This record gives sequence, structure tokens and C-alpha cells, in this order.
Amino acid sequence: MKVVIAMDSFKGSMSSMEAGQAAKKGIERAYPHADIVVKPLADGGEGTTRALVDGLGGSYVSVPVTGPVGNPVTATYGILSDGVTAVMEMAQAAGITLLPEGKPAPWDATTYGVGEMILDAIQRGCREFIIGIGGSATNDGGVGMLQALGYTFTDRDGHSIGAGIRELDRIERIGREQVPPALGECRFHIACDVRNPLCGENGAIYVYGPQKGVREEEKAELDAKMRHYAQQTAAFTGRDCRNTEGAGAAGGLGFAFFSYLPQVELRPGVEIVLEAIGLGQELQDADIVLTGEGQLDGQTAMGKAPAGVAAMAKQYGALVLAFAGSVAEDAGACNQAGIDAFFPIVRGVTTLEQAMEPETAQHHMTLAVEQVFRLCAMLPIHT
Repeated sequence: MKVVIAMDSFKGSMSSMEAGQAAKKGIERAYPHADIVVKPLADGGEGTTRALVDGLGGSYVSVPVTGPVGNPVTATYGILSDGVTAVMEMAQAAGITLLPEGKPAPWDATTYGVGEMILDAIQRGCREFIIGIGGSATNDGGVGMLQALGYTFTDRDGHSIGAGIRELDRIERIGREQVPPALGECRFHIACDVRNPLCGENGAIYVYGPQKGVREEEKAELDAKMRHYAQQTAAFTGRDCRNTEGAGAAGGLGFAFFSYLPQVELRPGVEIVLEAIGLGQELQDADIVLTGEGQLDGQTAMGKAPAGVAAMAKQYGALVLAFAGSVAEDAGACNQAGIDAFFPIVRGVTTLEQAMEPETAQHHMTLAVEQVFRLCAMLPIHT
């Protein structure tokens, strides 16, 4: 019997690989001769770097960068064992959690630190990038990132514009003389589920601006600044990407990737991760697939990582089982998404803090999986 395990992290409790290894221990207790493969899993958001670096092998790099309001922060990203693939989360440099005292800065927040992270990885030899762009604090259209990468944005007098969206309407000239040639050799895989355009009522400012501090009466003015930036960009690059799906992601960072950087693809994070871990190859001869996350609910079935695993596993006819710290009332939707059965791992009455204690959670995972596989070992699904 071949079992493939791909668990998402149980946030605050177990990493993807910790959950997977705990599940493996349970299988081995019940069926010691099983062929077991443990793969990392993430959805492109928080935890993706750790999942891929720990699961696929690699190293972490910490680099001082410019935070969202110019404050110095330390951003951590990963370089996989191939030495050329960098895994990043833009929130490490420009995330909303990095705002001092949590105070929004909708006019001035910058993605400059994101560009510094990318440049650092390029200088270390990386040419493939997997970047999650969720959790941003910014509305600058990605201009800050581009400035860090060597692009120049100046007004009619040749003066550089300031940080944030505040001065995007001053852009009259754009240059690339300082962009490193190595940038042209890079490929960017952008993990993002947002499909909004850059401008307009469905764009970055109107839809996502309020959660970053944009007031209702400011939306039209800020959107006009973004439109000016888009027009100047189209004149410079020769193509207009403002209506490309995902251009409005992360305060317009998606637009900057599409317009200025080479070889860019934007896809749901789980798709990029599943491709990176080579899950499809392992599933071809799998009998049972294990997946799961901290809480299974109706949202799980709507494209979250366990549902992505289930959909791929069903292409190969595997039985799919899921384990979770808790199971919500609407988790039945997961059965329609390809998860054949799901199980909570918590035993007995306990507090949330106790249940989420890492050693306790791993122990509970092992025990729950062991009992399910004692049953599986008695059924005609193994070879």
C-alpha cells in the first residue's frame, strides 16, 4: 500500500512537515510495511516559505530591508536545494503586520523592501522565484519594488517621486538604465488568488484599499493616481496590463510584475505549490492520500490547499482522507471537493491552548491516523 501525505500547516501548532511526519508515525504503527511519502503543503500565503524549504530541502536567508513605512525590518526568505529557486512572501518586507503600532499608511506605504529581497536573491544566483503576495500593507502599484530593482520614476523636472501612492501622478518619465541584466534571466511564479484589475470600482483601491486605511472620500483621488501610473507604464512598456486578472493584487503589485518583470505567471498559490513539490508524480501509484489543516470547513472546499490535493488525487483514483484540529458544521462540503472522509484529531475535552500545544497536537495526529489505518489495513485497498 502506498500512502502519500500532504498536510497543510496547523497554524500556531504544527508546520506542514511536522503534521505530515506525525501522520506517518501513525500509519507505521498500524501498517509497518506501507510505502509512505511525505510532501510539504501550503497555499502560497503565510507558511509557504517554511513548508517548501523544510519539505524540499534548502536554507533560509535573512536580509535587512526597508519596511512598509521606511522602518528597517528583517525579511526572511528561502533558497531551495537547487540553489536557483527562491521562495518568498512579500509580507516579510511589506506586510500589514509590519506597520508600527499597526497604524495604516495608505498614502505612503511602499513595496521597496520586496524589491530588495528579490535583488538579494538575484545576487546569490537565484533565477526562479516563487512569491506569495498576500497580506500587503501597500497601495503603491509596486513602484517601490521596481525602484529597488533599478527602475527610475521621475517628474517633469527629473526629480524622483517619493514613496507610496501619494506621488504616482507625478510620474512623467520612466527609466531602466540601472536595472541589473540578470533580472532579464529570471522567472516569477506569483502565488495569488486575487483576480481584480488595477483600477476602477473592482480595482485595488476601491476593493482592498479600505482594509489598508483608505477612507471612502479618498478612493477616487487615489484611483486617479493609479490610473496615471498605469498610463505612463503603458507608454513606457508598449503594453497595457491594467485590466489583466490579478493586476490589482497587493495594492497593484501584480500590475508591476506583469508590466515590468520578465516571464511572469500568476496562479492560485496551491497550484504553484503542488507543482513545486511534484505531487502529481507521487500520486500516480498512490492508494491513499492524506491531507488536512487546522480547521476543516466550507472554505476548505473552495480552493484551499487540502481541496487542491484532493482534486489532484482523484485524477489518479486514490482514496482521500483528511485530518484536522477541528471540524466545522459545514465541513461536509469537503466531501463534494474530493475528500472521501475526514476526522478531527482532538481527544476528549480540552482547552484550545492545550490542543494547540505542538507536542500534544502531533501526538493526537499520530493516534488518530493510527486508528484509521488499523481499519484501512483490514480492507481490500492495500497491495
